[in-house]
Amino acid sequence: MADTTTSLEDLKEAVTEVAEPREPKKDEFGRSYATGKRKDAVARVWIKPGTGKILVNKREIENYFPRPVLRMMINQPFEVSNRENQFDVVCTVSGGGLSGQAGALRHGISKALSLFEPDLRPALKKGGFLTRDSRVVERKKYGRRKARRSFQFSKR
Repeated sequence: MADTTTSLEDLKEAVTEVAEPREPKKDEFGRSYATGKRKDAVARVWIKPGTGKILVNKREIENYFPRPVLRMMINQPFEVSNRENQFDVVCTVSGGGLSGQAGALRHGISKALSLFEPDLRPALKKGGFLTRDSRVVERKKYGRRKARRSFQFSKR
């Protein structure tokens, strides 16, 4: 059999040997890539150090997301990690509506930030930004008007 740990000190040594700091994942251009998803929307996100410029499908964020609530939601990962205006974001978003796309973009930015700077992962995890919101629209069932709505009952 393998070596067995008999004391608490042996266990502490074993744990400290395994815990290594994570390495940042960057490509040859110094960018980190991640994919974010919500509902039917998928966001492919690249982040790199910069001035805080966000391009969504080659358009400025103010033009693509006109509602301030959606822009605030997208910037939440930067606020939680104290990295406002330090990263440029380039992303392509497809599928779903504006709200789902904003959620997918937030998810992708959070994942890319945690890959770029692994020390930010606990703060982003605590904020719930790394968890994918897996709720999707329920499918329509046969013999029904919608997913659950039945036809109106009539006795005659």
